[in-house]
Order: sequence, then structure tokens, then C-alpha cells
Amino acid sequence: MSVLKNWKERRGRDRMESIASSHTAKSAAPRFRLWLQPFWVSGSLSWEPSSDRRLRLGLFVALPFCLGMFSVLLYSYHEPREWFDCMGLALVPVGLVGVTLVLIAVEGIICVLMAAPFALALAALGGALGYAIQARHWRPKQTPAMFSILILLVPAWFGAERAAALRPPVYEVRTAIEVNAPTKKVWNEAVAFAEIPPPKELLFRSGVAYPIRSEITGHGVGAVGAVRQCIFSTGPFVEPIEVWDEPHLLKFGVTASPAPLNELTPYGHIDAPHLHGYFVSEEGQFLLTALPGGRTRLEGATWYHNAMWPATYWHWWSDYIIRKIHSRVLEHIRAQAESR
Repeated sequence: MSVLKNWKERRGRDRMESIASSHTAKSAAPRFRLWLQPFWVSGSLSWEPSSDRRLRLGLFVALPFCLGMFSVLLYSYHEPREWFDCMGLALVPVGLVGVTLVLIAVEGIICVLMAAPFALALAALGGALGYAIQARHWRPKQTPAMFSILILLVPAWFGAERAAALRPPVYEVRTAIEVNAPTKKVWNEAVAFAEIPPPKELLFRSGVAYPIRSEITGHGVGAVGAVRQCIFSTGPFVEPIEVWDEPHLLKFGVTASPAPLNELTPYGHIDAPHLHGYFVSEEGQFLLTALPGGRTRLEGATWYHNAMWPATYWHWWSDYIIRKIHSRVLEHIRAQAESR
């Protein structure tokens, strides 16, 4: 009889726990939706108006980090989870966000792939922190308070960043080659070079803007019409001449620039917001130095700023692309000057 009584009591407890678990599951969805609201609010704060074009740290740092962390914390809300399960889950939300941005025509494949290494690494770090929290600090009475504190950190990050008013730094990229031709010939080709053959590089064929030819009207600083235009695959750069020191230095500003790339997308063409006003070329120049034997050292330089944060990560990409653009132009100038 005592065995039967114990069995009934155990069965009753199991039934009550089952009912409690069912109630928790039913109430979890609206609670989780409420917890995720700061992400949507914070995400909207990370996009600046057109008068202040910056893609903030919060979008590329806080958001993937917090997505990885919160996915693990939600996954382990009722019981501790294994390390590998948590780390695998932490990457899923960032991957889904990337795929969704492409499918709804907000972003192109190139930009998503460029952002992926950094975003996935941060999601993994967030997942590792989430695992540590759930393994050491998750307690039935402490869980709601801990969750509230962590959620409040998200809008606090964006608010602090907005108050800091970070400004993008200006970067300089220089590329040089030697040309087996005198400076006068090289100068003539550098000022206005003929059309370059279509690119073979995968980078340019995938949609990144590349130079096609350049044109110039007028000569000398301050002369009417002294403007150089460098025609890219996405449109022209308008470059008023600032220094005309023939045949040594040609320096120009940039008053208008086209989109840095044509997005690779299944929809043919999309006009993503970050294609306008975020990557800005400010100045450029060609510097020619005479070398022994009638040769010339030709150096191209570009000064630019990139308003996508974190600046250190994105300037690696932009420096790489600019060096590829420099090489395409300089190699063409060398081929033209040496063939004449």
C-alpha cells in the first residue's frame, strides 16, 4: 500500500510539473517577444538620417554580439546547456539575419559576405558569454533580474554611442610602380588615360566598381573647366584640379562620386542605403618621379573616409579594394606609356 501511495504521489507531482511546464511554454512566447523589443528599437537607432551618414558600432558590434548571447540565454532559460550546443546556436540568428536581408532586397550578397566574418566572430563571443552566464549564474530566483540587466545594456550601448558622436577617420592609400618610359609620356597617360579593357578580377566582375577611363577639360588650377572625370563602372568621379605641376604632380579633389558597387542580388538591382554617402573619396593624386635610365616612378594616392563602423575592420576592406583599383589604373598607364 505504501508503494502504491508513493507511486500516486509521484504521479501527481509529475502531472503538476507537466502542467507548469506547459503553462511556461505558452507564456514564454509573448515574454520573449517583449524581451526582444530593445533589439528592434536599438537597430532603428543605429541607422542615421541622411544628414549624418554613419553606420554605427551598435549595428556591426553590439547587435551580432547580443544576438549570439541572448539566443544562448533563451535556449538555456530552464536548464543548463552544453558548450557546443550553445556555440552552434549563437551563430544561427546572425546567419538568418544575413539571409533575410538578401531575400527581402535590403542588402546584396557582397556586403553580407564582407560583414559575415566580423559578425559571426562577435556572435560567437556573445554565445560564449551567454554560456558562462547560464552555467554559473542562472538560478530560478535570479534569472528574471539577470535578464533585465542584460536587456537594458543593449539600448544603453546605442545611447552612449549616439552621445559620443563618433566621426570617421580619413585614411590614405598609396600604390607605386616603375614605368620604363620618361615622365612626360607617363604624365600624358596619367592625366587622361584611354579605356581600360574589361576586368578579369573576380572582385570587379562580382560588382565592385572599377575604373574604365578618365577625361579632363582645361589645364591649371583655377582655369575655367579644369575638371577631371574618372569614369567607373557605376558612374563618374568629378575631380576638380587642385595642383597641376607638369610633369611631376597632379592633385585633385572629389566633388561627386558614384556608388562603390553594384550589389549582387537575385533581384537584378537594389539600391541599398549604405551605397550612398558612406564610402567617400575626398582627394587623389598622381606623383611622378624621374629615375635613372629614362624610367619613372608612378605613385597613385587616395584619401577617403568610410562611415561604416567599426572603422578599423571596414578600412581593411576598403584599402584592399582601393589598392586593386590603383593597380588596375597604374598597370594600364604603364602599358600605354611603354607601348608608345
